[in-house]
Amino acid sequence: MMHVSMSLLEEVEIIAREAGAAIMGVYARDFSVWEKEDKSPLTEADAAAHEIITRRLERLQPALPILSEEAVGDFSGADSSGRYWLVDPLDGTKEFIKRNGEFTVNIALIENGRSILGVVYAPVLNVAYLAAEGLGAFKVGAERMRAPIRVAEHTEGASWRVVGSRSHAGDSLTAFLQQLGSHQLMPMGSSLKFCLVAEGNADVYPRMGPTSLWDTAAAQCVVEQAGGGVIQLTGEPLCYADPSAVLNPFFVVHGKSAVNWADLVGVTA
Repeated sequence: MMHVSMSLLEEVEIIAREAGAAIMGVYARDFSVWEKEDKSPLTEADAAAHEIITRRLERLQPALPILSEEAVGDFSGADSSGRYWLVDPLDGTKEFIKRNGEFTVNIALIENGRSILGVVYAPVLNVAYLAAEGLGAFKVGAERMRAPIRVAEHTEGASWRVVGSRSHAGDSLTAFLQQLGSHQLMPMGSSLKFCLVAEGNADVYPRMGPTSLWDTAAAQCVVEQAGGGVIQLTGEPLCYADPSAVLNPFFVVHGKSAVNWADLVGVTA
């Protein structure tokens, strides 16, 4: 098993911040928007961030394969130890286009299907969330001070703080919320939804809609190292062992509570 050092985590944070600076350079001016084959939007910022991240990750040791949303066809598979970098150069392109600031750079290190290092950087907010196995989870604010974060513990009978997607909803989410009971729904874009749970500002994030591996891996590490979980409808954690299957199943991100999430999400399946 690979030992992740704080120096490696900090180096990946630097890479994410460099990509974020390139994104902000595009954000500050007029930019073009294209449509990919899957009908999702693409901008100059996605491409610029991808180029920076892949070039910088290739210099790190040990050298590992890279699966990026913007170059899926270039990925040759995990190495012999089941390790690879999993990257979303700009998560929340729709939010970027809307200019609401709710987009992130996501970089994760995968080993044997698990995210063992994750960096989520929000360029507009100038806030980074960092995590790695054996090191814990941290938030780095604009003042660049690193502070440990933990998920909240929900008190029985209290209203649930639920964070949801600005761009995706549906009947499955409605059914989940009905089963959950009294709640406040907070809309948010990109992987920042995970981070709100990780830092204790939300209790649960149910995702009953499509996501890809690169959307979730970095933030899943942050949540798990902060004491929470990211589970499929089966009750098992989201897994990254088969990167050829790029779509995730539905999942729930949660903090601490007495709820048996596997039973609850099973009701909505």
